[in-house]
Amino acid sequence: MEEPVVKIAEAKTHEILADTLKVDVLQEALVNLLEVNPTEKDSAQLMTVCADLQRLFSESSETGTNAGADAQKGAEAAKTQSNTTNEAAARIQEAGVRAIVSVLSCQNNCYRAHFLSSVLLNLVNTNAVSPKVVCICLLADENLNTDHDIFWLMAFGLIKKIISGVDYKGVREIMKMCLDRARQLPTNLRRSQLHLVEALIGVMSLIFDRSASLLPGYFIVNELLKLYPDYKNWPHWSMSSLLTDFIDKFRRAAQMLSIVGRPKLRPIVEHSGQNSPSINSWKLDSLTLKFQLKGALPYSPELLEAQPGLLRYILKQPYSREMVYAVIDIQKKQKQRCNALEEQLVELMVSALDDFSRSDALTGGAASASPSSGTAVATPDHHLCTCTHLSSLLIHFVLFQLISFPCLVMGLHAKLESKGSNRGRDHLMWVLLQFLSGSIQKNPFSDFLPILRLIEVLYPDYTDSRCALQMSAMCILMHILKKAQTDNIKTPRMLPPVFKNHNEFLQSLAHNPQLPLMTAGATPDYRIALLVNAYSTNQEYFQRPILTLSESIQGNQKSTVPMPGINCVALGSTTPLSMTLLDSLTVHVKMSLIHNIGQHINKQAQHKSGVALAPALIETYARLLVYTEIESIGIKTFITNILPLVFKSHVWSLLHALLEMFIYRIHHSPPQYRVQLLSTLHHLAAVPLNTMTQMTQLHLCMESVALRLITGLGNSEVMPSLTRFFSPDTKPNLISTDSEELNRVLVLTMARAMHVTGKECCDTTGESARWCVDFLKVVMTHTPHTWANHTIQCFPPVIADFYHQCAAPRENMQTLKKAVEEEYRKWMSMSNETDIIAHFSLQHNTSPLFLCLLFKMVLDNDRVPPIAYKVLERVGPRQLAAHVRTLCDFLVLEFSNSAGGQHVTKYVETMNAIIWVYNIVPIDRLMLCLALRTQEGSEAHVCFFIIQLLLLKPCELRNRVQEFVKENSPDHWRQSNWYEKHMAFHRKFPEKFSPESILAEQGTLTAQYQTLPIYCSNVCLRFLPVLDIIIHRFLELHQVHKNLETILDRLGMLYKFHDRPITYLYNTFHYYENKLRERPNLKRRLVVAVIMSQQEIHPQGWALTEAYHQYLARPQDDIAWNPDLSYYTSLVRRLVHTMQGKAVFPSIEWRFNEFSSSGAHALHVSCVELMALPSNPTIVANMLMDVLLRGYCDIPSGEMIEWVNAVGLILTWLPEPYWIVVHDRIIELLQHPTLATPGAGTLDPFTMLNLEQLESCLSDMNAALTLAIAHAFWHHASFGQVGRIPQLLRERIRPILTTEEQLVVVCHLVGPFLQRFNNESARKVFDVTKELYEALAKVDHSVTELKYMDPICDVFYHIKYMFTGDSIKTDVEGIIRSLRPALQKRLRFITHLNLDSIENPTNNAPGSTTPAHTANTAASNTPTNATSNTGTVNNTSNNTATAPVPGGNVNQTGGAGAAGSVLGTPASGLGSLSGMGSTLGQTSNVGSGVSGSGGMSMGSLAAASSLASLLQDTSPVNSSIS
Repeated sequence: MEEPVVKIAEAKTHEILADTLKVDVLQEALVNLLEVNPTEKDSAQLMTVCADLQRLFSESSETGTNAGADAQKGAEAAKTQSNTTNEAAARIQEAGVRAIVSVLSCQNNCYRAHFLSSVLLNLVNTNAVSPKVVCICLLADENLNTDHDIFWLMAFGLIKKIISGVDYKGVREIMKMCLDRARQLPTNLRRSQLHLVEALIGVMSLIFDRSASLLPGYFIVNELLKLYPDYKNWPHWSMSSLLTDFIDKFRRAAQMLSIVGRPKLRPIVEHSGQNSPSINSWKLDSLTLKFQLKGALPYSPELLEAQPGLLRYILKQPYSREMVYAVIDIQKKQKQRCNALEEQLVELMVSALDDFSRSDALTGGAASASPSSGTAVATPDHHLCTCTHLSSLLIHFVLFQLISFPCLVMGLHAKLESKGSNRGRDHLMWVLLQFLSGSIQKNPFSDFLPILRLIEVLYPDYTDSRCALQMSAMCILMHILKKAQTDNIKTPRMLPPVFKNHNEFLQSLAHNPQLPLMTAGATPDYRIALLVNAYSTNQEYFQRPILTLSESIQGNQKSTVPMPGINCVALGSTTPLSMTLLDSLTVHVKMSLIHNIGQHINKQAQHKSGVALAPALIETYARLLVYTEIESIGIKTFITNILPLVFKSHVWSLLHALLEMFIYRIHHSPPQYRVQLLSTLHHLAAVPLNTMTQMTQLHLCMESVALRLITGLGNSEVMPSLTRFFSPDTKPNLISTDSEELNRVLVLTMARAMHVTGKECCDTTGESARWCVDFLKVVMTHTPHTWANHTIQCFPPVIADFYHQCAAPRENMQTLKKAVEEEYRKWMSMSNETDIIAHFSLQHNTSPLFLCLLFKMVLDNDRVPPIAYKVLERVGPRQLAAHVRTLCDFLVLEFSNSAGGQHVTKYVETMNAIIWVYNIVPIDRLMLCLALRTQEGSEAHVCFFIIQLLLLKPCELRNRVQEFVKENSPDHWRQSNWYEKHMAFHRKFPEKFSPESILAEQGTLTAQYQTLPIYCSNVCLRFLPVLDIIIHRFLELHQVHKNLETILDRLGMLYKFHDRPITYLYNTFHYYENKLRERPNLKRRLVVAVIMSQQEIHPQGWALTEAYHQYLARPQDDIAWNPDLSYYTSLVRRLVHTMQGKAVFPSIEWRFNEFSSSGAHALHVSCVELMALPSNPTIVANMLMDVLLRGYCDIPSGEMIEWVNAVGLILTWLPEPYWIVVHDRIIELLQHPTLATPGAGTLDPFTMLNLEQLESCLSDMNAALTLAIAHAFWHHASFGQVGRIPQLLRERIRPILTTEEQLVVVCHLVGPFLQRFNNESARKVFDVTKELYEALAKVDHSVTELKYMDPICDVFYHIKYMFTGDSIKTDVEGIIRSLRPALQKRLRFITHLNLDSIENPTNNAPGSTTPAHTANTAASNTPTNATSNTGTVNNTSNNTATAPVPGGNVNQTGGAGAAGSVLGTPASGLGSLSGMGSTLGQTSNVGSGVSGSGGMSMGSLAAASSLASLLQDTSPVNSSIS
């Protein structure tokens, strides 16, 4: 029913206007020539027309509402009636206005046009129609063009006068329509058309006017940049200046929201890049590779450009695949091609070829020096390692369908063809061969045709390992030809003549069965690599060489070799395949080889062979597992298939061998596999092992492996790994159900990770804190324990609070002594062997005291009765752990009560016999338990004293350590004789695993005893992670630091075999910074013990600088060293050059290094050296910042941001006492006179903080560099570090804020990181935003003039629309209302504020009444999701209508009778005919704003009255027209 009502209303509107506009032609002609004054009669006619229209709209609305309501029944009608009323009224209004506009658009008489314009204005002022509807109808009319100049001027003139009543969404729509109309303007304007342009510009200028506050400028600039992102194709040239100037005003806001030098900042890629704490800072759009910037603002061109350099930098780093996924925000499972990734991989390969060719030129074309040569020449990383990395990326991304192999090859061809160079092509062919050899059988032939265009001539030399590289092109051809033959496809070209010799050589290898392929002990012969690489897809020629390779490491049953232990033999092959040979094999060959090894292990498991695997196979298998390109068939299959199968088969010798191999040979493996193995070990530990004869040895191995897995978790890996595998509601798989020691180490590891990553700085009531408490509760459920106060003091607050509240009961020492004495008497009195075994083997359930009894037996009798071993056998290794804990407590008690030196010596000798003579408790297990027991005060001192005595007083451990360090090297991947050295050590120091070994010697075991094969470990290597823990526990108690120095002097050499020495030292200095701050000598001892023990296997300069080496060479007591600025500059320069790809460090085999890349290595060694300095952290951090702030003139041109990046990285990785100096420097900057004193500076704060601009003009850059360092620091920072920003604002910055310049600096500081807060913790965004409002309020009350309020308000609007929305509106509304009117007006869209309440603050006083229209206007101008009600008609003759007249508020009461109060006296009304007519011949006042429209409403009504009188009056009139 609504449509007929609307049409009727539209028709009646036309009728009313037609009657009013009837006029004699002669009279119309006279009116066009004469100027008349308005009369009351004119006004009366105008008001009559307006009243008729109002009545028509009201009646039509009621009719439409009733018709709509009739269609509704029941409760549904009550719910929708209000909405129906509003919608019907709005439609009728729009129809009526459209009818008036249609008549207006056809008028050629200016006075008629003025009359109709006055009618519309009066309808708007009396709330009969919505100003938005009028504006939209005017702009949408088809006659609004330059051909209808009267309508054009009337329309834009009326819009300018009523647009202040339109809500902000309507203004935005009007602005878009104005831009569309601007496109209709002719390019070449005549002079007579200029006033048309000015009318349009006048409306746009009013919309753009910040003081008018019709629309948030943030919305305007967003729309403009979306429509014209490249500053081109403006709607009309006449508006380009207006639009460009407005956009340029937002560059300051964009500057405050941008990180300084962000395009040049670079991250450090670690093994687990996806777990990097600042990964959100580096995200790029996967299609464009652009930063994911929030909001359409005029950011600097560098920020808006694609960032291929960042992605290439990350791709170039080893082990970077996971970080690549995280940065471009792509999931592996999507399997969607990413063109940007493909293009950058092509670029990376091409640039790598240049690096290869330059390196080859340096080495004269020969192969790179072997890593084992030990030369200290700084050369680029090993080519094959780089090629391996490239092939790994290629295979992985093609496998997951992220790139297309044919398209990648075509891209390579295009790049190389345009370069016109073929240098380094052999390396490229080698990379492509890796993928082709394994995929050519599964993919169509057409995918590999593009490779033929890349083939070049390479001449082989089969006595050199590089021959495999040089023959790669020929191998590719062989595979392609074989594929073509198999698919019956004719090759597109003949074999190039240059490959004739290559082909003949490969054919001779394939057809000559007498050719020796592998000769043990001879010079490496790489012909077998050439053969398998060329024929890996041809089974006829492939089987013989691949079987030869497999058999060379598997050995055979005819030949066996002894292994450490008792009755333990293995298959006879002891020489593994060298890394150079494995590097010479294609991926397909390596996959075949590792597949054969896996099958061989499975057969051994199924047959339960008594002969162990060959040592060569274990070593070769470990070397193959380092290749990331075969991860799916390598480490993944090992963890998920092979280990479970071996355990299911109960072949313990295989399980022991594989566990040893993984923990002592695999340096880099994804954290999910390590955590999965830890979970598997906990499940294995729950299986009863008492039925097997090697239970003690296997349990010791599993515990040692679990210990290494836990302590080896990286700081950024701990929390993600634990949260992924742990849930309070499920069965714990990372928490041991019975090993208190492992769970304690897990807690220590978690505490260390939280401290280093900064999570301890986070809120202790947040989600991560709650998860941590749940985790600790499960730990306490399985293994209740407590910690000493000196340990709890080092814990993060959330863990410390937990243990303060959940104290576990401790055993009373006197009760323990009495119990031991009582049980010892029982032992002495019992004689029945069965009773003895039954009684003492069940003690662990109640009172595990048997080891205490053994201690007293050996102390009294110097022997262990044979029956004691049977008791130990019945107890089992798992339950023995409880006895070891009791023994530790008992030892502390006995040593505490000892009479003197002789008793102490006797106790030490007794324990030494228990450890080394009777082999009852291994040294590593006892020391671990002693170090982790909870002892307070003097008992703690005694405990550490016992550890020192047992480690150093006897010679057994020291002898083993000295011998092992002297005769062995940790570089196992370079060795071919590890087996011989391993056996020599075990022959000299054989190991026994009590009680099985002793019972076997006594002949009491039912079966032949055979120890499990030991391939890699010994007591020294098992003790190394325990020594790590001992050092940390000693550091917690400052009274025993001297004892620790003694231990380091005697046993520190063992760190030569630490697999992560720098990481361990870094964690130690970081976690115990407050303990070591005043102990420079102890720090130096730690550096000497850990790093200097590596100097035999690493060349000079691999870690420490020359200056620090000189410091270490000083006398022990000479610790007074305060390095000057040049030292810090050289340290930062080393990191900068490393990240630039320059050869700073000696060549390192990254696959076996503790760090995956030179950048990570450089960062860690730099941080370790800085933390080891004998200087206060504040001094060190200030000197680091002074490298830039004082020495920026010495930094090479164009590298400033790279140095800023390096300093920010270093500060991020240092403990809080170092990086908190960044906060101090920020405070210093804010308190600088140029900022703290208004008008003191010669530059505005935006220029003062623009580093790029200042650098180009060689100005003072201290302020800009301080900002840049803060940005770089927070950009790299962990969330715990960047999460301190709200506290910094609240506690340190807000109290000192007094000037607007300071506020601008604060916005520069925190603005760029709101997006990161939004991604990681929305609550932090709210905290920061509220602090910014508080800061604005304080500055507003402190200064008289605000010069930068527009860009500051733009930042606040950016925060609202991009991050907070209305979430904190109630929090900031009171603050905004307290600001000065100019700020209130600019910020009024953020909260419920209207122009009337701002300009007349008394209207907001308590008890004041706000007019209805004003309230509606306020609601409509508030950018919320509420529906605008401006279209509701609620005017009758008995109601009061409030009309917001621009320039002043005039209340109209009643209907037509209101004309007198509106128009005033006739003499006071300015004739609209002359007033509005002047716009025809004069340019409009663009800058008039709102205040200039006050006379329009009154004058237009007077003009209507004058026109009505004139049309009925024929008396003489003036002939002049002004």
